[in-house]
Amino acid sequence: MEINFMTEGVEMPCIDQAAVSLWIEDVARNHGQAVGTLTYVFCDDEYILATNKQFLGHDYYTDIITFDYSNSRRIAGDMVISLETVRSNAQMLGVDYQSELLRVIVHGVLHLCGINDKGPGEREIMEQHENEALAMLNSSEFIVGLRLLKKLTTSNK
Repeated sequence: MEINFMTEGVEMPCIDQAAVSLWIEDVARNHGQAVGTLTYVFCDDEYILATNKQFLGHDYYTDIITFDYSNSRRIAGDMVISLETVRSNAQMLGVDYQSELLRVIVHGVLHLCGINDKGPGEREIMEQHENEALAMLNSSEFIVGLRLLKKLTTSNK
């Protein structure tokens, strides 16, 4: 498993990369998948627009573009996320920016796990899976596991 977080023209968002990586692994496992190499590229609106035009032929802004390199055994891919669009969506929806960012991060993983959101009824299914994944972050098992991992990592230094 390798999960990379990079930026293009923006500052790295304030996320606990170790915790998010564990969460992503748990979400994938809950969908019967293992995690291969995932790369998140956080960017601004102009970068995602250029990416959308170049690779998908779409001339509009979006919050995330997912490039799927998965095989039958492991999910893998690149996810480009516009932090500007995430922020404006959070304001428009009346939700916390950090929560919206986590929703978009897991949205890409769910696409790699085979969940779509373009067809009839698919958006509601995607939202259900997003909500379930976000609930995992607040579960006691996840928090205890994360604290144990941090304790083990700190004691090995």
